[in-house]
Amino acid sequence: MEKLFKVIIIGDPTVGKTSFVQRYVNDSYRRDYKGTIGVDFALKVVKWSDRETVKLQLWDIAGQERFTSMTRVYYKDAHACIIMFDLLQKSTFNNAIKWKKDLDSKCTLPDGSNVPCLLLGNKCDLHQQRKVDQEEIETMCKENEFLDWKEISVKENIMIEESMRCLLEDMLVRHVDFDHSMMQSQNTGDGAGRAFRIRPQEPVEESGSKCPC
Repeated sequence: MEKLFKVIIIGDPTVGKTSFVQRYVNDSYRRDYKGTIGVDFALKVVKWSDRETVKLQLWDIAGQERFTSMTRVYYKDAHACIIMFDLLQKSTFNNAIKWKKDLDSKCTLPDGSNVPCLLLGNKCDLHQQRKVDQEEIETMCKENEFLDWKEISVKENIMIEESMRCLLEDMLVRHVDFDHSMMQSQNTGDGAGRAFRIRPQEPVEESGSKCPC
């Protein structure tokens, strides 16, 4: 059995989104990645079990302000989201709230719930220079309904696979639950042909746990 999921990666410029995708997909790291213009795409095939394969469409979305008018299009039909920030730059952490609110205002899952978001703080290898402590991250996650959070290092390949596995497990559980609810709806003659719902675009507010997997 094969499943296809769309995962969007968002956050401020230069937090390491493109490097994260390249590390996860190709296990490579370069210092000279150029800034993303609009959106870049990558595909990762994961052999989840003997009977189940997952194809991940990874959408690396530019963080520059001039591209935010297009985010509604980029977010469409997303199954999950990664919001990244730089542990060495407090402003990128504060802006993670803005990115979460932007997504929540424009896109939901088929059942009307928010797209699950995993919060990733990059550059944990440079712990002596960090500007954001773990208590702050924990509080933000709880107050803004993130799925979970992790500290990663794209450069040193720390917690990359583990973070994606956490997100994958959540998507697979939601997919099973959705299939089950759809079967029940069809048996009662209700809900046939349900599609992903995209909310009308709204202004973005200028405000900004460890995974059990």
